[in-house]
Amino acid sequence: MAGPKYAFFKGQIVPIEDAKISVMTHALHYGTGVFAGMRAYWNEEEEQLYIFRPYDHFERLLQSGSLMRMKLDFTPEKLLGILTDLLRSENYSENSYIRPLAYKSQETLGISLHDIADDLTIMAFPVGNFVITDKGAHLCVSGWRRVDDNAIPARGKVTGAYANSTLIKSDALLAGFDDALILNQDGHVAEASGANVMIIRKGVVITPPINANVLEGIVRRSLIQLLQDEMGIEVQERNVDRTEVYIADEIYLCGTGAQVAPVTHVDHRPVGTGEVGPITRELRELFFKVVTGRVPKYRDWLSPVYSAEQIASR
Repeated sequence: MAGPKYAFFKGQIVPIEDAKISVMTHALHYGTGVFAGMRAYWNEEEEQLYIFRPYDHFERLLQSGSLMRMKLDFTPEKLLGILTDLLRSENYSENSYIRPLAYKSQETLGISLHDIADDLTIMAFPVGNFVITDKGAHLCVSGWRRVDDNAIPARGKVTGAYANSTLIKSDALLAGFDDALILNQDGHVAEASGANVMIIRKGVVITPPINANVLEGIVRRSLIQLLQDEMGIEVQERNVDRTEVYIADEIYLCGTGAQVAPVTHVDHRPVGTGEVGPITRELRELFFKVVTGRVPKYRDWLSPVYSAEQIASR
């Protein structure tokens, strides 16, 4: 699949081959960057590309930057304008993944955050249709622990923190699993390598609280609202023990990358029947209707990319 042709870099949209940094860049050496993972969904009937909850994602990006002492001269509104221009330049007519990245751009090897220059880049690339599978993922419980908030801010998407995630994911894949669940420093379930987790027991959805060293996921928050308001299902945010995972009726991962990804086995134990459960299936179908603009009630979660004139000329 073709990659992006453009990027927002150094204050303007440039050809992707011109968006380059020096080997002396601070963020490259110390992981001093923050990022967002976002998606835009294609509605074929309307010939429109919808960005999912851009204000929420950009607000979290700026908050993550603040945690890393970044001084970014942007607002969510300004960032949405830049992203819309970028996507129009790419002229995508398929589902797309978006990666904004703010980083310490100064060419220096000093170990500090203050008085170090910052910059921001955005790129987007097509990801095709989302894959809806009934196979489900097989997870293990990782031997690595989740980075503690008192070590690296867990509620910020800090690039350096993802060394933790890459160790976890590679070990899981090499052991024959699809991903891993991570325990926090208290021994409770936190999340997967790059997604939040929700389990279902006796018709109740249970998910670790945001003070359990998990990312404050925007998809997570959206699904909680859909579960409660549209499906009438109780949601509990509380600590989850490892053994609760083994006796859950259903499990799924959620996030920009995972979307709603069913888990059918953990540590060679079947989750419930070992098949995708009914609540997960219904929630997943509802989520994809929402993000493609097919549920009017939630249109305010979406930002259209193309104007009426652009759609007419396509």
